[in-house]
Amino acid sequence: MLDLAGQLHEWIEEGREFAVATVVAVGGSAPRPPGAALAVRADGTVIGSVSGGCVEGAVYDLCLHALQEGETLVERFGYSDEDAFAVGLTCGGTIDVMITPYDAGRTAPATALSAAARGEPVALARVARGPADLLGRAVLVRPDGSHEGGLGSTPDLDRTAIRQARALLDTGRTGTVELSEDGSRCPGGLTLLVESAVPPPRMIVFGAIDFAAALVRAGKLLGHHVTVCDARPVFATRARFPDADEIVVDWPHRYLRATETDGRTVLCVLTHDAKFDVPLLTEALRLPVAYVGAMGSRRTHQDRNRRLREAGVDEHELARLRSPIGLDLGARTPEETAVSIAAEIVAARRGGTGLPLTGSGTPIHRTEQLPQAV
Repeated sequence: MLDLAGQLHEWIEEGREFAVATVVAVGGSAPRPPGAALAVRADGTVIGSVSGGCVEGAVYDLCLHALQEGETLVERFGYSDEDAFAVGLTCGGTIDVMITPYDAGRTAPATALSAAARGEPVALARVARGPADLLGRAVLVRPDGSHEGGLGSTPDLDRTAIRQARALLDTGRTGTVELSEDGSRCPGGLTLLVESAVPPPRMIVFGAIDFAAALVRAGKLLGHHVTVCDARPVFATRARFPDADEIVVDWPHRYLRATETDGRTVLCVLTHDAKFDVPLLTEALRLPVAYVGAMGSRRTHQDRNRRLREAGVDEHELARLRSPIGLDLGARTPEETAVSIAAEIVAARRGGTGLPLTGSGTPIHRTEQLPQAV
């Protein structure tokens, strides 16, 4: 639901009533992950998607029903072998969708939508499976642990839900958490859907070369906040990189040392010049970031590794380096190379193999392992 925060916040500000259908569980090959949402206003206006088109019509009708009855319900959709035109997922998977009517009176969701629309980090935990009187109940959690709302069962349940939501918010992830009704972490009678809204992950592109311009566009397509950094002011210009969010003129290693990164940050080193690469990668490979890749030929890669070892980078740190950067697509142009790099970033994030799906037998949609609070 939080991925529709901007529009839904406007509807709340306008006093509109609407229902939101949110994917709360998936099985097999499903087109959209938990958290994907479709919203229907009382006048029939619709935004978002829960299945890429397979079951949207049926979900739309359920949203109108929820608005009329004022109740939350959960519906499962799956493939129908008996009738190819029946409501179902033609991809063969299943999805559970929770449909909840909303208005300004639901304070925790309204506050979460408002915060997410402003770009503030926030998590919203909702009961997606459990007793009918708890379905759709929500608690909002902020990074500092402050919260609003509650699940309305026991204080222990609220405390556990807040801890779990904060753990997911810390990593910027959305997922489900199994709890018992007494608030223990043992899987039991409740499933919480925790949605995290966080600022976009950073991509920092070092080296203001022609390949960087294409990679900036690919990074934006993947939803990153993209920074271009180069020590040469004649190359690091807005005219050359109109799509970048930021352009920084500084020595790359000095900028990286001073700027903010986290576990979702992607670092792409395109300079393939030892005087820039070695001090920069020495810093980068010791940071807890998601991805570090460096451009260059295999000869450049071998020479760079030698220099990094001489600079004190150990084998464990060196093993984190993706070099030569990107997947083997046979890319030649800057645009093709950007696709190659973007594909490797996605594979690293999602645990993909980088192999063709044809004949591979590997799952198309993988289930992420979610962190647990302690």
